[in-house]
Amino acid sequence: MSAPGRLDRDARVYVAGHRGLVGSAVVRHLRDEGFNDVVGRSSTELDLRERDAVFALLEEVRPSVLILAAARVGGILANSTYPAEFLSDNLRIQVNVLDAARAIGVSRLLFLGSSCIYPRLAPQPIHEDSLLTGALEPTNDAYAIAKIAGIMHVQALRREYGLHYISAMPTNLYGPNDNFDENTSHVLPAMIRRFAAARASGASRVTIWGSGAPLREFMHVDDVARACLFLLENYDDAQTINVGTGFEVSIRELAAIVADTVGFTGELDFDHTKPDGTPRKLLDVSRLSALGWTARIGLEKGIEDTYAWYRANVAS
Repeated sequence: MSAPGRLDRDARVYVAGHRGLVGSAVVRHLRDEGFNDVVGRSSTELDLRERDAVFALLEEVRPSVLILAAARVGGILANSTYPAEFLSDNLRIQVNVLDAARAIGVSRLLFLGSSCIYPRLAPQPIHEDSLLTGALEPTNDAYAIAKIAGIMHVQALRREYGLHYISAMPTNLYGPNDNFDENTSHVLPAMIRRFAAARASGASRVTIWGSGAPLREFMHVDDVARACLFLLENYDDAQTINVGTGFEVSIRELAAIVADTVGFTGELDFDHTKPDGTPRKLLDVSRLSALGWTARIGLEKGIEDTYAWYRANVAS
């Protein structure tokens, strides 16, 4: 198994979840960087929850590098409504892909988790050492447990088989190919959809879940795609590593930025009867920064680009 270093641009790279928010950005970045054999399968072609199908596919494709960006994801409403499905689906996806990768000899693998793995009241900014030191946020604890299991699986494969597999925990992500569905989207794409609809209908008010006080960190998906390749070539440690911007914004401030970007000039109503989720969630990115990597895309510019993509691909 190969250790970190510059990846062969002719190596076959399999991106699990290649049509999703993260996976599609990873594919774009890899191709921009000269990789000419990047492959994936859509969910209609391959159900990653089906173990035999996953093993058969990886045996056929035999990639040298694998990026596991596939997951069942959603916002507070979806996680709160379907915790069993979020736990079961993500566990099966991860176990199947990781076991099959080991079985067919994938040399380098990156497992992508989520910042919700950390305790709800972890010291801020959240260092990687905070993992498993406290209670999780109840609104997404099932999803978080699945992602923690993925981290442990990667660590177990390293210990038992000496594999150069790694895991990374991105902060809240957004960008092209995001999910803008009214019921299952995360906060930022949900705001873009809601404000755009309000502007189009001439509505004078938009309601936002919660108090607006929670603080969140947001990273454009093109930045996390850059980080994925950087980590595959420069990082080899059992401990997961945070991927973020190091900057945070309140939900109230975020709503104002989105409203301004979309051109909505009405009032914002914050529904205090709805849950806020974790009060603050800023990742400590000092380990990633020490390796020489930083995010490039500012929040305002990123939201502008995402809104433009939304108008061209979703709103119409």
